[in-house]
Amino acid sequence: MDEAALTRSVVRITHEIIERNHGTEGLLLLGIKRRGLPLARMIAGYIKKFEGAEVPVGYIDVTRYRDDLEDTDILPDAGETLIPAGPDGMRVVLVDDVIYTGRTVRAAIECVFAHGRPDKIMLAVVIDRGHRELPLRPDFVGRNVPTSKSERIDVHVPEIDGDMCVLLSGE
Repeated sequence: MDEAALTRSVVRITHEIIERNHGTEGLLLLGIKRRGLPLARMIAGYIKKFEGAEVPVGYIDVTRYRDDLEDTDILPDAGETLIPAGPDGMRVVLVDDVIYTGRTVRAAIECVFAHGRPDKIMLAVVIDRGHRELPLRPDFVGRNVPTSKSERIDVHVPEIDGDMCVLLSGE
């Protein structure tokens, strides 16, 4: 996907979030670090543009909540999590670039619940590449891209990569 196609996907996801939630009241966007945060900020920017509403944006680092670490006593340096005003009673939209096995999403949900009890948790992703290991499905998807397990999908965002696109590599 080039920049225009990726932008269209993020705009479409934004409209779907607004429609499914009947507006923006009580919404909280949480970007899953790293690339989920810039995408959550993009969605918040489009919500502001389309609805004139400021939606709080936070971010979570799921490192402490991973279930696939070899030694749970030795955690890699876990980054900061910022959930503005806490998730209690909010409709939380987790935002990430790619969903693959579902393990990152599971960790993100656990992280949210460690900080409070939202009314609802939804998931928005730019790319759904399949191969789920857990019974999780995103609520908002930019594009479904069937891949083999040996392929890789990279979503580039300007804040981290200097450009905006989606690249498929491997096999």
